[in-house]
Amino acid sequence: MLEVGQAAPDFTLKSHENEEVTLSSFKGDKWVVLHTFPAAFTGG
Repeated sequence: MLEVGQAAPDFTLKSHENEEVTLSSFKGDKWVVLHTFPAAFTGG
């Protein structure tokens, strides 16, 4: 669990265009928003 103000570890995810995107690729940008759909495509 991250604490407030703590930097997030680098990670890689697939974009909506199925391309790999890493958090570090946004270094220097002001804001990064990660939006997930945990129940998407699970039938629940």
